[in-house]
Amino acid sequence: QVQLVESGGGLVQAGGSLILSCAASGIIFSINDMGWYRQAPGKQRELVAAVTGGGSTNYADSVKGRFTISRDNAKNTVFLQMNSLKPEDTGVYYCNVKGWTKISSTTFFNSWGQGTQVTVSS
Repeated sequence: QVQLVESGGGLVQAGGSLILSCAASGIIFSINDMGWYRQAPGKQRELVAAVTGGGSTNYADSVKGRFTISRDNAKNTVFLQMNSLKPEDTGVYYCNVKGWTKISSTTFFNSWGQGTQVTVSS
């Protein structure tokens, strides 16, 4: 079983910055994609940013140029640097990690963090 622990959310004024981090732990053989999703009140969860094992990144149009996703493979950790925050960035941010465990056999995992609240005031 792979666990994800998120940190870094909080309250910030519009134009401010926050950095989120998510560390994966457990019996991890390899990690493929790592990403951040968010869910605003009354809305569906949406992809914010993702990074593949090869380092390719993908961003929602609404955050391009403002958010940067990165990963530390040695620490099984993914980060989301959020700059120039807007009130519409408010929501619960969830970390998602996909990869493989290997105990007796290789098994795919798709794990979610518990979510961290980001609130941007105008």
